[in-house]
Amino acid sequence: MNTSREQREAKRLALLEAALYAAGRPVSIESLKLVVRTRSEKIVLKLLGELAKRYSARGSALEVKELPGDRVILQLKTQFSKMVRRFTKRPLMTRGPLKTLSYIAYNQPVEQMKVVADRGSHVYSHLRRMEEMGLITRDRPEGKGVIVNTTTYFSDYFGFSYDPIKTKLQLSRIFNTMKITKLDNGNGESKNLMATPPISLDVPMEMEDGLPEKFAGYLTVEHQDS
Repeated sequence: MNTSREQREAKRLALLEAALYAAGRPVSIESLKLVVRTRSEKIVLKLLGELAKRYSARGSALEVKELPGDRVILQLKTQFSKMVRRFTKRPLMTRGPLKTLSYIAYNQPVEQMKVVADRGSHVYSHLRRMEEMGLITRDRPEGKGVIVNTTTYFSDYFGFSYDPIKTKLQLSRIFNTMKITKLDNGNGESKNLMATPPISLDVPMEMEDGLPEKFAGYLTVEHQDS
């Protein structure tokens, strides 16, 4: 490889790394094509492979990981998340929205009216913010009310399964471990929203479907509710 080609590849690798770092979330291959100014998916994948290899070779705490849906993320390796949690300046959101997100993930697909009825009218702001962040979708099927679901980004960020049933199982295990059986609605009222797991806790869990420690950690962090 001549010097000009080496310099070009080094620049493209730096651009990819910068884009993934700045995004802080999964980025599509299509978007990364624009970053390195190519129409070739093969070139982008080759560059990503090289970038991933370099992180791995130096034993970095970060990793470049390909995700379903032709997306890629630069993230902290799972084994380091728990150790450095105390150094995180602030979580993705405060406990109020996290409770609403827990409720949605556990009960999805769920009507927005039911979310509001059980969590309180103040959750409209939670829903708006979570939708803007790409954590939930709000769809209105013909002739029906608004239906709320979590997104693949929600699963990627917190470490949940893409399968909603497995997500419910993961949440059941988190709530069971943390002894959470109720969610208050912010007005001093509590409902048994989590009392009965949707599926048996005895169901075997695959290795890749373990407890999402980041989510459990956020629920236990002492920070202001909203």
